[in-house]
Amino acid sequence: MGCGEAAAAGGKRAPMQFEENNLSEVKRVIAVLSGKGGVGKSLVTGALAVELARGGAKVGILDADITGPSIPKMMGMSGRHAGALGKLLLPEISAHGIKVMSSNLLLEHETDPVLWRGPVIAGAIRQFWSETSWGPLDYLLVDMPPGTGDVALTVFQSLPVDGIVIVTSPQDLVSMIVAKAVNMAEKMNVPVLGVVENMSYVTCPDCGKKIEVFGKSKLDAVAGEYQVDVLGCVPIDPALAAACDAGTFENELPEGLLPEAVAKIRAVSAHEGDVDDADDAGASA
Repeated sequence: MGCGEAAAAGGKRAPMQFEENNLSEVKRVIAVLSGKGGVGKSLVTGALAVELARGGAKVGILDADITGPSIPKMMGMSGRHAGALGKLLLPEISAHGIKVMSSNLLLEHETDPVLWRGPVIAGAIRQFWSETSWGPLDYLLVDMPPGTGDVALTVFQSLPVDGIVIVTSPQDLVSMIVAKAVNMAEKMNVPVLGVVENMSYVTCPDCGKKIEVFGKSKLDAVAGEYQVDVLGCVPIDPALAAACDAGTFENELPEGLLPEAVAKIRAVSAHEGDVDDADDAGASA
């Protein structure tokens, strides 16, 4: 089934969504994606998860980058493995309570390659949703693989995605990156919450001046062209990169990063039957 078919018939998505098990109560599903690799989707996903959790929300991360997962290492889970409850998987839980399910948590060694073909990878996405006990979550963030291929189609056709955050970088390719993501979201009838620019600048440690390493940002112009909101910019921060490698990302992430993106996610309506309140995450903690 192609994207166009999924968008047919009155704007409804294809009736092939994976079932949610009775030990999972996920209110909102937010996908973080880009039209290409190397722009820092996992860093942005992790930052949004940490900031939402700091606000009192119950948060999980479904690592859909099956062949190139980086979330477990960032979140201090190297060497750890997902547990089981009967026939269901149990996600690993970070030091500050963020639940994570990733292919790296199923491998004997985190450096083992994932040599799976498309149908098997799609099956892993189903397992991470339908066969994982997420418990009550205010937000499940889906860290997408690069591009708009099989996994993206599986996620958008089969998971109840409530919104998309697009990640880009300040280079000439930014227009193409945003265009691919926006066009896919439109075909799949999923709202775009906005765009985050990663690697936007670096701050001089001596004078505090912001240096645009990759040239002047084109984000405002591109966001205007495709009528999407700008949700913030993330600087190049060697300390944050080192924290990702060391697994101390939760502790090292600066407070108040990407407030516009966090507020936009909080404002997303919950699934039918849940309370639609931008502050319900804090109240549920």
